[in-house]
Amino acid sequence: MNYDYPHVNDSEITDTLEDTSGSDKPRILLMGLQRSGKSSIQRVVFGKMPPNDTLYLESTTKIQKEDITRSFIDFQIWDFPGQVNFFDMAYDSQEIFGAVGALIFVIDAQDDYSEALHRLFFTVTSAYRVNQNISFEVLIHKVDGLSDDYKIDTQRDVQQRMSDMLADAQLEHIHLSYYLTSIYDHSIYEAFSKIIQKLIRELPTLENLLNVLCQNSGIDKAYLFDTLTKIYIATDSSPVDMQSYELCSDMIDVIIDIECIYGAQVPSPNGRSSISDEEDEYGESHHVNGNGNGTRLLRDPYNGSGNNNIVNDDDEGDGGGGGGDGDDGDDESQEQSLRRADGVGLQNEAEASSLIKLDNGDVLYMREVNRLLVLICLLRHDNFEKHGLIDYNFQCFKEAVTEVFEFSQKRNSQQQEQQQQQQMTHLAQQQSNSE
Repeated sequence: MNYDYPHVNDSEITDTLEDTSGSDKPRILLMGLQRSGKSSIQRVVFGKMPPNDTLYLESTTKIQKEDITRSFIDFQIWDFPGQVNFFDMAYDSQEIFGAVGALIFVIDAQDDYSEALHRLFFTVTSAYRVNQNISFEVLIHKVDGLSDDYKIDTQRDVQQRMSDMLADAQLEHIHLSYYLTSIYDHSIYEAFSKIIQKLIRELPTLENLLNVLCQNSGIDKAYLFDTLTKIYIATDSSPVDMQSYELCSDMIDVIIDIECIYGAQVPSPNGRSSISDEEDEYGESHHVNGNGNGTRLLRDPYNGSGNNNIVNDDDEGDGGGGGGDGDDGDDESQEQSLRRADGVGLQNEAEASSLIKLDNGDVLYMREVNRLLVLICLLRHDNFEKHGLIDYNFQCFKEAVTEVFEFSQKRNSQQQEQQQQQQMTHLAQQQSNSE
């Protein structure tokens, strides 16, 4: 089955492909019809553009490429113009789709999507012939103006029609994932979180670490967030509740707003900025919003003992949780337990953290893992009373995540060196053959 694309001038697009083909990073492709919302998604999620400002974006006429390097997230995202057939003989399909990790196809749910489904079928089947390892993701987009029943019916209709088309072509083995999304709520971040998690090789290790932390600290739900995009790269194995996810995601915005309003930035000895508000005897800064819910920006008064074993609730009273009272006096071991992402021990490091008490008695607790990652936990207030235990276990979790990240960086560097050597060998062979 062939799909008729409108004719366009391909010279500028060809130049863009030549400029972007040299990267070894895995790619995420954003594809779909014109005006389906691809560029708006990229700008809102990765460019922090306010959703209302996307109304003034012009239609994409060439490939828009952006490098995303955030701790465990390391890939390129390509926004493709909707009117170009990149499986045409004028383009090198292997060069475009060979290194793709995920292909995201955007469908406008508020429009007649019959044409979009035919384009989706053509795109998926063509890309699958080039690279069978691509993860195919379908965003049924712009659902903010639809009723809940209509959203479900639309998703069911899209899935059924695509399944029938793939079955008729005897391609039932091609798997597509579907998401209902909008840039005006958390659904687009939730969808991208699940998509990007498929590309993170360290995901099972991170999930296991979160499971251990939750089980031994009385935490109901924990998310490891990328602070710049509000995408969670990992969570524990308990089911994701949309309401808890939205609370944790909103907490990032709340803390940033509070820091901008109340936090005078004071240079710290390590070059980082810290909050300088009026502090109590525990080194805590208190702010109260209009609803009377307390928000605290903490300086980590409970530093832990530097031991590398997570402590269980049952062991709290035998000294294993060191630092639960914050007065063990072992400054050297405390310094060893506070490590930055680059592995350098810093004396008296002020870690970013915050506490929000909800009206129902639950607690949102945020701790900084490194400058790109934060851990946000949801737990009951009676469990948070053992905050010394939680903070000690967090230090163990942080050290483990740092080790995983360092190992991942080392492995990526080795793979890049191997790929560069292979490319140089291939070029040398081509030159010798031409001579």
